[in-house]
Amino acid sequence: MSVPTDSTGWFLAADAHGGTDQDAREPVAPAVAPRASRGRTRIAPRALRQIVSRVTAESLGVNPNQVGVDLGDDHGMLALTISAPIRVVALSRVTREPAVIARTGGTILARSATSQTEIRRRVGELTGADIGRVTVHLTGVDVVPERRVR
Repeated sequence: MSVPTDSTGWFLAADAHGGTDQDAREPVAPAVAPRASRGRTRIAPRALRQIVSRVTAESLGVNPNQVGVDLGDDHGMLALTISAPIRVVALSRVTREPAVIARTGGTILARSATSQTEIRRRVGELTGADIGRVTVHLTGVDVVPERRVR
């Protein structure tokens, strides 16, 4: 069986009689579709602040309503300035059990640095935005109360 093609190799439309209609020659799309052009998705600033707030809260172990977010521009990329407390274990527990620092993610400075990296990665994944600078201002500590073991 032969399929009618024109000189460029495009398939030609067949008429009802099995032949080709010279006036209705429409090229059929090739088997491989062309690469789709990229569009744009706009995220409202309020929604973006909510995403950053929740990601930060998860990273620092606090409630999202304790997190403040300012959005800015960093040479065409998104700049995040975040203000939030950080959850820590009670100092009395640290003095009794120094290994608790390592189990809870390290020192406050180490956790802050890790948090910056995590916020940049996660917000970028969720929004598709190019994140430039992430600045985390620690505004206080949220001490985890000790619980009695029964």
